[in-house]
Amino acid sequence: MQHFDPNSKTTQPVKTRRTRGRRAYLSGVAAETSVTRRYVDRDAQILENRWRGSGGEIDLICLQDDVIVFVEVKKAQSFERALNSLSAAQIQRIHQTASEYLAHTPKGQLSDVRFDLALVDETGQVRVMENAFGHF
Repeated sequence: MQHFDPNSKTTQPVKTRRTRGRRAYLSGVAAETSVTRRYVDRDAQILENRWRGSGGEIDLICLQDDVIVFVEVKKAQSFERALNSLSAAQIQRIHQTASEYLAHTPKGQLSDVRFDLALVDETGQVRVMENAFGHF
């Protein structure tokens, strides 16, 4: 039996929304795991997963060839949809959060950094766009 939320402005069952939300969360975690594996396979050292600063979260932070790489993971039905889901506001938040992270590193803002965008399609295929949204 499905339960309805009497305070909801929709007639959609609460259980259905929770199920969809849980499925989306798990799908995102699976995408991030695939991307992490991809970086590890390319000899990157994983520094952080889902690092949260005061202004936002960075999905993956790794060290590759002495460069700190900040990775945003986007999953959608297609690579094109995943790419189009990254907004200018998100890029700005990622840059601000990366700056906060760098404040805790030995070289600080003088660190060599790169911002990658990792796209994951509905089949689980991964495409990485290195330096996709440049340095701040």
